Amino acid sequence: MTSKHIPAELQQEHHPERVRERIMASALHSYLGDAVLGAIDGVVTTFAVIAGVIGGGFSATVAIVLGMSNLLADGFSMAVSNYQASKSERERVDQARRMEERHIELIPEGEREEIRQIFHLKGFEGDNLEKIVEVITGNPKLWVDTMLTEELGLRTDMPSPTRAAITTFVAFVVIGFLPILPFFVGDSTSMTPFIASAVITAVAFFGVGLVKGLALEQPFVKSGLETLLHGGIAAVIAFAIATWLRQAYGVS
Repeated sequence: MTSKHIPAELQQEHHPERVRERIMASALHSYLGDAVLGAIDGVVTTFAVIAGVIGGGFSATVAIVLGMSNLLADGFSMAVSNYQASKSERERVDQARRMEERHIELIPEGEREEIRQIFHLKGFEGDNLEKIVEVITGNPKLWVDTMLTEELGLRTDMPSPTRAAITTFVAFVVIGFLPILPFFVGDSTSMTPFIASAVITAVAFFGVGLVKGLALEQPFVKSGLETLLHGGIAAVIAFAIATWLRQAYGVS
């Protein structure tokens, strides 16, 4: 295919400046996954509590109290869990880095041979292979990073545990508060707040999936519908179980 048959947008994306920008951007960790996970879990958690409360025949006040307490407590718990997971992964990489640095110090020729065999498996041979080995092993940090990624399959661009935790908590609380909102402003003696909460929850599920799809350049409507379906199943289960328990034990 000649250049004149290549779409202009595709040619522009492969201009040296754009290529450099993409490579630099890919080295930065994205916290989109933390935000999406926090948002979805926040909505599921709070609406499941509300659905359980209403399905169990309790008042709107109980829905507010339990919804808010669960929102903040679960949001904090999830943020801490994400922090610990990110921190543990970073510590694992640091431990592996120290081990590789020690190996290079004690048996450099053996570590050079590992680099040689790694790139030989990628198809490099002869002088080209030896040149690659020379360049990589001539830079201690590059040498260790290559061993971490190529030999051990680890990532060297680890996310910040603090940022991951904050992103998760903020998304959890902000989006998770939406299902509770109608109970603060609606008629607490009717089902109207619950119906409004269900509608808002559905919109929130679809919106989070939509944003995820757009950010990842996936079919955004499909992403929104999938998120809505998965979250809706969790909410229906909570409501159905609470309703069944109320009827089974005669709770008025």
